Amino acid sequence: LLVASAFALFGLTNAQTTSPAPIAKGTTYLSGTLNFAASEDNNTNVKTNDLTLVPTVGFFVADNFAVGLGVGYASSVTKNESTPITAKNTISAFVVEPFARKYWTLGEKFYFFGQLSVPLAFGTDKAEAGVLSNKENFTSIGVSVKPGIEYFFNKNWTLEATIGDFGYSNFKYKNAKSIDNYNFGLDLASVGIGVKYVFAKSK
Repeated sequence: LLVASAFALFGLTNAQTTSPAPIAKGTTYLSGTLNFAASEDNNTNVKTNDLTLVPTVGFFVADNFAVGLGVGYASSVTKNESTPITAKNTISAFVVEPFARKYWTLGEKFYFFGQLSVPLAFGTDKAEAGVLSNKENFTSIGVSVKPGIEYFFNKNWTLEATIGDFGYSNFKYKNAKSIDNYNFGLDLASVGIGVKYVFAKSK
């Protein structure tokens, strides 16, 4: 809520001094997701390492309307050393996410947007215990809708925040039935913050 209020303040300030302008057709931008997390439970001797790296490029095919693609890698490694034989589970996936994003101009540098994406993941789930191991392939496909707000610090750098996630996903191991997940809700406690570099179109 504080993030949303800060964005609104920036937008209202700029709206009072200049007329709103759309993001021009032909503009290109780079963004993406980079996340690394590690944890170690000294009570259970369980260690976990998570990594996500998904660079994203977007292109405005019309004023205030962009399409783009994110391509990257995600992994999660869990190691349990509480037993005489160490158990290790490794999940890794190739990630692809095409998207379309519509902007609405609220001020010279302040925008509201809605994004529709189709996240895809193709990976493996490998379990190891001593000399024993088992590996299964899996696929995941989904549809996601995210609302957000964005502020342009200058013509090249922006700060954006997404609030909530509405969508559906289907997860399936190769030799098992699929698992369906539905997510419909606006969680103001779950806000994603990102920085974006814009290749501004020359006028």
